[in-house]
Amino acid sequence: MRYSLLMHYPEMTEAELGEDVLAEGKAAFDAYAKSLDSAGVLVSAEVLQPVASATTLTLREGSRKIQDGPFADTKEQLGGTFVIDVPDLDAALDWAGKCPAAQYGVVEIRPSAVFFHDGQWQGAM
Repeated sequence: MRYSLLMHYPEMTEAELGEDVLAEGKAAFDAYAKSLDSAGVLVSAEVLQPVASATTLTLREGSRKIQDGPFADTKEQLGGTFVIDVPDLDAALDWAGKCPAAQYGVVEIRPSAVFFHDGQWQGAM
């Protein structure tokens, strides 16, 4: 079953983090991604650009509304995702517990309802 590991954490600039912390974080995420990949469970991994680069679109009453920034104004931002394919929630929880973001933020584990692969929707809609 596919699960998305959604990493929410306070957004900090490189200057706020410092070179050493930034290097440690990059190394930790690199090792984590490589462990997922070598276990054969990694489907995709994405680190998102800062929330200031986000644009939100909504359609209301036939009109398109575009807003700079995220929809929610929160202290923690969605910073990236890992999509994994594992047998069950327990396995997804085990992998989420190894995610570096869990040490300073929140990792939301959400099962996929459907996904698009090889030109077709997979799962039950």
